[in-house]
Amino acid sequence: MPFKSQAQRRKFAQLLVEGKISNDTFEEWNRETGTERLPERVRPKTKSTAKRRVKKSARKRTRSRSSPRARKP
Repeated sequence: MPFKSQAQRRKFAQLLVEGKISNDTFEEWNRETGTERLPERVRPKTKSTAKRRVKKSARKRTRSRSSPRARKP
C-alpha cells in the first residue's frame, strides 16, 4: 500500500528506527509510492451538506410579438 502523505512516510521512518516495523515493510510501501509528489498532510473528506434549492422568481410577462401594436399616425 503506498504512502498517502509526507507525514505518514515520516511516521513509518520513525517506526523503522524504533524497530516497530521491518525494513522490508518500509521498503515495500516506499516502492509502491514511487516518485509521486505527496501532500504534507491528508485531511478526511468533509461530508457535503444538502444543497438547498432556490425557487426561481416568477418570470416577468412580456407582450407577445405575434400581435402588432397600434401605431400612432
